[in-house]
Amino acid sequence: MNTSNHQGAYASAPTKTITAGGNTYAYRELGPTGGIPVVFLVHLTANLDNWDPRIVDAIAQNRHVVTFDNVGVGASTGKVPDTIEAMAADAYTFITALGFEKIDLFTFSMGGFLAQDLILEHPHLVRKLVLTGTGPRGGKDIDKVAGTTYFDILRATLVRADPKEFLFFNRNPAGKTAAKAFIRRLNERSTDRDTAVKISVLRTQLAAIKKYGRSAPSDLSRITAATLITNGDNDRMVPTPLSQDLHRRIAGSELIIYPDSGHGGIFQHHDRFAPVAVEFLGH
Repeated sequence: MNTSNHQGAYASAPTKTITAGGNTYAYRELGPTGGIPVVFLVHLTANLDNWDPRIVDAIAQNRHVVTFDNVGVGASTGKVPDTIEAMAADAYTFITALGFEKIDLFTFSMGGFLAQDLILEHPHLVRKLVLTGTGPRGGKDIDKVAGTTYFDILRATLVRADPKEFLFFNRNPAGKTAAKAFIRRLNERSTDRDTAVKISVLRTQLAAIKKYGRSAPSDLSRITAATLITNGDNDRMVPTPLSQDLHRRIAGSELIIYPDSGHGGIFQHHDRFAPVAVEFLGH
C-alpha cells in the first residue's frame, strides 16, 4: 500500500539521518513511499541544498525521491573519499541501509561518475538511470575539471557571485538570467538548511575526479538499465562530447542535448527537462 508523505516541495522536506558502515548519512525524502525509489547522486562539493527544487518536486509528484549527502560532505559524518569507487561504495552502503533492493538513479555531474561505478559493481540494483552533465571513466579532459573549477571560482569571487553561475551556465544573457534564477531556487529553503561544504571537500573530490579522468575506461556495454543522457551543448566542466560518448557505449540509451546552455543545461531548461525526466522514470 502506498502512503503519501509528499509535502509539495523539496524546500520543506525534513532532514533525516541513518547510520551505516560507521558513518551517519544525512538525507531527505519526499513523494509517495512504496515502489521503486529514485535516489539522487549529487555533484562536486554539493550538499542536500544543491538540488533544483523544480526537478525534484516534479519527480516526487508520483515517485519516492531520496537525496543524501556523500560521506564527509554537508551533515554526513566521516572522511571524504579520494576515489570515485569509494564514493560509489558509500552510496551503496546508504542505499542498502534504507532497505532498498531496486532503485532508479538520477545523477548530475560527479554523481554520474559514481552511478557508473555503482551499477558495474551491483548490476541488479538499478532499473533506470538518468545521467546529466557527466561522462565516462577515462573520458577526454575530465582530468582538467580542477583547472576549470578553480578558474571559475576566482572569476565568481571577483564579482561576488556564486561559482555555479560560471561553472554551470554560459556567460551570455540567456545563461546569466538562468543562473540567477537557479541560485534563487536553491535558496527557497529558508529553514533547516544543510551544513556548509568545506574547501577541503573540494580539494579531495577534485583529486578523485582527476584519478577518474586518468583511469582506464569502464566496460559500459555491461549497463543494461534503461538510460537517459542529457547535457547542454556547451559544457565546459564535463565536455558535451562525453555525453555523446556515453550514448554510443550504453546500448539503447536516449540522448538529449539542450541548446545554448552549459553544464547545468537541465537547470537552465528545467521546464523542458523535468517532464521528460518524469516520463522516462515513470512509476
